[in-house]
Amino acid sequence: MTRLRRTATAAAALAFTAAATAVLGFAGPASAHVTVNPKEATQGGYARVAFRVPNESDSASTIKLEVVLPENAPVGSVSTMPVAGWTVAVEKRKVDPPIEVHGSPITEAVAKLTWTATGDAGVKPGQFQEFGVSMGPLPQVDSMVFKTLQTYSDGTISRWIDEPAPGGEEPEHPAPVLTLTAAAPSGSAEPTVQAATPMPYVKDEADGLAVGLGVAGLVAGLAGLVLGGLAFARTRREPVTKS
Repeated sequence: MTRLRRTATAAAALAFTAAATAVLGFAGPASAHVTVNPKEATQGGYARVAFRVPNESDSASTIKLEVVLPENAPVGSVSTMPVAGWTVAVEKRKVDPPIEVHGSPITEAVAKLTWTATGDAGVKPGQFQEFGVSMGPLPQVDSMVFKTLQTYSDGTISRWIDEPAPGGEEPEHPAPVLTLTAAAPSGSAEPTVQAATPMPYVKDEADGLAVGLGVAGLVAGLAGLVLGGLAFARTRREPVTKS
């Protein structure tokens, strides 16, 4: 009969583990890759972004970063932020038709940015570095894909050049992508802070209450399962008394 009790308890524990997994889920490891931050900007405006470069090697340092600007989305003005211990080279290309910047036609656009570490300034294992860029006016496209090469001190090159597939999974070596949204129409009314602020708090409280009630119900149900299993085992163990 003791074995019956153990079986019922084990079954209840297994049910609890499965239910907890369904509620909380598992967080799998995410591979680090070069990204652009923030991930969104406005068409026609200027944006200050940073290319964030994590070091994935256990023994080598990142010593060079090459960022290629998309040919189908030329930008008239690009400037870089100084990074201690790094130099930057800017390559340009001809554009036809010219890009209009503040009413003046521009016949050249930045094609590539190359940062190179000097001395011991490379990005070491377990570290990351950000390379800041200001650019604009941003083109009238949905997104800008920056194909990027990351070179390590041991000669290894990580090629972050895979373009995203609409509706598909993230590619193995994704390129940094800056999503561009349309500018708000001129004269459109901006939402007031008073009207927009309360909404997230009400929603968060409702969601938290719903989750709390769901978890409480799950725990109560599992407790009943455990007690029922133990009662069953005890009933099987006790002898039947004849009258």
